[in-house]
Amino acid sequence: MSTAAEVRHIGIFTSGGDSPGMNAAIRAVVRAAHVSGLRVSGILGGYDGLINDHVRPLGPRDVSNIIQRGGTILRSARSAQFRTVEGRAKAVATMNAHGMDGLVAIGGDGTFTGANILFEEHGIRVIGLPGTIDNDLAGTDLTIGFDTAINTAVEAIDRIRDTASSHDRLFFVEVMGRDTGFIALACAVAAGAEFVLVPERPEHIDELVAVLGQASGTKSSSIVIVAEGEEEGGAFDVSKKVKQRIPDADIRVSVIGHIQRGGTPSVQDRLLASRLGVAAIDGLLQGKHDVMTGVVNGRVLHTPFKEAIGKRKELNTDLFRVLSILAT
Repeated sequence: MSTAAEVRHIGIFTSGGDSPGMNAAIRAVVRAAHVSGLRVSGILGGYDGLINDHVRPLGPRDVSNIIQRGGTILRSARSAQFRTVEGRAKAVATMNAHGMDGLVAIGGDGTFTGANILFEEHGIRVIGLPGTIDNDLAGTDLTIGFDTAINTAVEAIDRIRDTASSHDRLFFVEVMGRDTGFIALACAVAAGAEFVLVPERPEHIDELVAVLGQASGTKSSSIVIVAEGEEEGGAFDVSKKVKQRIPDADIRVSVIGHIQRGGTPSVQDRLLASRLGVAAIDGLLQGKHDVMTGVVNGRVLHTPFKEAIGKRKELNTDLFRVLSILAT
């Protein structure tokens, strides 16, 4: 494995689901590397691109005019081949052929699991940037893309509220987040929902029905936010269960879906991505590896990959209390 003084050429890639702000992170890494005298190669298509040698040089001008763009200019893919010993060996061979001394990986838990294996098997130095709308990685208060995703979702919920109020309807709105409720909880409070269902806090339909029953005495319409991984099922399943208990309710379901991943990144996500991109290069030059760069209480920290993906990040439980009070 290279020492910090030997880092001269790094590869950068995005992996897993795209998130707004990934391009801002790519831009920050490339330009910070240039200022520090490092060469950068962009790897197209995540780990699959590394295996199949889809590599091109990246300089400061190559990342002009991308900070405001959603998605990722390096594209993203999941790689079944990288899950094999042979696939990872091919990825390392590509690095060696190009003379890469290290990698910057932008993604979520799957991305960092792969990066950790690369280090353990081949001693490859990798620093990760938390690029996922789910906000489920320990070692950072916010992940790149989360702020944009919740703003996009809340804007959609606000529009749904208009039609719910116009027709005296009960809406179940499903948001993304895989098996975590960070998006759902934030959206529920910010959009003034009556209830939220998240995987981390199992709640039975009985409780939801009771809350809706109380609301029906004073409200003509209600909105319930459902995280896609909620144990009672998605929004359609939950709505069917509620309809059995409240047959007179005029119920509609809306799944916001993948629009939460796209679009222009917010100022918060651009700032976070820019700060973490520079910090990733600083970390590599300081000899750090097998870590994720994040911000906790305003400070940049480097958290080992195993902790970032192994520790369960806790929801802010006070927001449930806030929601219950404000939903009365």
